Amino acid sequence: MTNEIAIRALTTAALTGLLLGSGLRLEVRQVVAVMQQKRLLGRTLAVNFLGVPALAMGIVLLFKVPTEIAVGMLLLAAAPFAPVVPVFTKMARGDLAMAATLTGIFPLPSAFLTPWICVACLKVLPGAGELRFQVLQLLLLLLATITLPLATGVALQHYRPAWARKILRPVEIVAEGIGAVSLAFVTFVEFRTILDTGWNAMLAMALLCELSLFLGYAVGGPGIATRRVIAFGTSNRNIALALLIAAGSFPGTPVLAGVVANGLFLILLGLAHVAWWRWR
Repeated sequence: MTNEIAIRALTTAALTGLLLGSGLRLEVRQVVAVMQQKRLLGRTLAVNFLGVPALAMGIVLLFKVPTEIAVGMLLLAAAPFAPVVPVFTKMARGDLAMAATLTGIFPLPSAFLTPWICVACLKVLPGAGELRFQVLQLLLLLLATITLPLATGVALQHYRPAWARKILRPVEIVAEGIGAVSLAFVTFVEFRTILDTGWNAMLAMALLCELSLFLGYAVGGPGIATRRVIAFGTSNRNIALALLIAAGSFPGTPVLAGVVANGLFLILLGLAHVAWWRWR
């Protein structure tokens, strides 16, 4: 129980800090510019909140992934645009401004849609009948840890830009540090369970990542730089968000280990994609 409380506290703090930092970087004009690209935004939302979860469900059923590990994969599938997307985009020479904007605004629909996507997936996942979570409680938690800090950051950037620039880097350093500690702590606590994840589940996650990457690239519009942004956002899922849901909803189960193992694997695959695009 102590470990679970620590995981929830660290993950909540990391996610809150990361979203506050994202908000401090966002200008209202950037958000408006992205929102005006209605077709691109609509396709990106549909792919991330419908296409990737549907792919994940099909793949876990095809590979017969153990139920609790499959739940971890599905939680990741329902949590798009990891905070590392702007970093990967910059390294791969993509559209950095769009990457930062989408990474900043995507947690807003995630706060509302991710819980319901998880509910829908659990209803059709064999053996998941005993896994339940309180949707309203989770929604309130996500609003507090995602929507509120993000909106606070955007408001500070708009009304107090000088102060926002001053605190931006310290906020990012603290949030990234807490995020690293959180991930390391969960890895340590769940290490044995992570080792038991198995190659079958890792292969399933690799296939999901590659199909998600190609799907995102396909709907990313005519420009290569924009396509790379959507591809990275679609294939790199938000580990902190998935961990927060897993720690609060499925304590004492291997779901946490499933999120960590698959999340770390996604980071490695993301770096491989960066290397490929830089080489090309």
